[in-house]
Amino acid sequence: MNNDNICALATPAGGAIGIVRVSGPEAISITNSIFSKDISLAKPNTLHYGEIIDKEGSTIDDVLVSVYRAPHSYTGEDSTEISCHGSAYILNKVVHTLIDAGCRQAEPGEYTKRAYLNGKMDLSQAEAVADLVSATNRASHKMALSQLKGHFSSELSILRDQLLKITSLLELELDFSDHEELEFADRSELMQLAQKIHQRITTLAKSFETGNALKKGIPVAIIGKTNVGKSTLLNQLLHEDKAIVSDIHGTTRDVIEDTTEINGITFRFIDTAGIRQTEDKVEQLGIGRTFKKIDEATIILWIIDSIPSSDEIKNIKERCADKNLIIIINKIDNNNSATDIINQLTTIASDLQHLEISAKLGTNISQLEEALYKAANIPEINENSVIVTSARHYEALTRANESITRVIDAMEADLSGDLISEDLRICLEQLSEITGGQITPNEVLGNIFQHFCIGK
Repeated sequence: MNNDNICALATPAGGAIGIVRVSGPEAISITNSIFSKDISLAKPNTLHYGEIIDKEGSTIDDVLVSVYRAPHSYTGEDSTEISCHGSAYILNKVVHTLIDAGCRQAEPGEYTKRAYLNGKMDLSQAEAVADLVSATNRASHKMALSQLKGHFSSELSILRDQLLKITSLLELELDFSDHEELEFADRSELMQLAQKIHQRITTLAKSFETGNALKKGIPVAIIGKTNVGKSTLLNQLLHEDKAIVSDIHGTTRDVIEDTTEINGITFRFIDTAGIRQTEDKVEQLGIGRTFKKIDEATIILWIIDSIPSSDEIKNIKERCADKNLIIIINKIDNNNSATDIINQLTTIASDLQHLEISAKLGTNISQLEEALYKAANIPEINENSVIVTSARHYEALTRANESITRVIDAMEADLSGDLISEDLRICLEQLSEITGGQITPNEVLGNIFQHFCIGK
């Protein structure tokens, strides 16, 4: 690990207070060299008031300096945090003064990378730091906090212990293979344990679909014919005029996307081009993208303002077969045929959920939001929930599951212990890769930490 002394701004400039972080073997002495008070012998976890002095001897700012000594710091190294006034000029001046005194500018994610390399957290917890910083809703915040607290790591630790138990017993048999009468591993017991591991890994891997949706926003496609009120509904759901609203058919020619939060969950709404027959080449492109967005969405809002034909309903149901489809009957404020539409839907599409709204007046929008929340079918999330949110973790779990499946198949086929042990070892390696329990390649670490912000 690089033992340079690093510094960086840990807060955005422009607020009332800004914090500059320093970490490394000489962090305290470097900070001491530009500070008006002597903190060279300061006790750990103490706070000191004084002035930061530049190399010309001029005062930059009155500050508070926090002192942390290894290993009891975020990075596991000697560290200081300088709390200044939030002026961009002051903060940049402090950073430049630290660089002149022997620090270098920290790379993105370098503080958390050092924390991982110094054993302050495992790799999955380190990744949770970035998720916590970028959390945009209550659900993503709770998922990141759970992972940061080590709940996911604890799950993996239990699985590794169970795998090690199987591996140890099988390898013990191999060591005494010349004594055929000895059997250290009860195959039926090992089979039950392997199946239990397989079920848990499967559950964790399946949770990625939920975790990924919560992290990026649950995609909701708003579809329908031209001029039925799709853009008006989008504006109501977003609480702003995002899309152009017009009586002219075909106004929306491309997809418009934006997000909003409902009950702590982020939904990503997609306003699509109106579906109709047209000779306009640009509008045709937009309609083509509409069908693509239907395929990508989890929830479909089909807006109608007149009685759809049975063929229309059939086509929509076929295209949205694996989606949560909600029919929205719009314009109930001036639509005398709303009752007829409902009766027709009850007759030919009784299995489909429908709601009556006025996108123009905002009537029943709250009921629609509640229907969207229920359709998302998100489990209750708290700080103890274990939900996979990283594609890297999902891929490792998938490979681990393939390995434990081969173990189960080998046991059923009564294959030799050495073949079973090899797949057990691969399964262990895949789970260890998630937390970084083994030596992790530099390129993997670089890929993980390059997306962090500077100062974390």
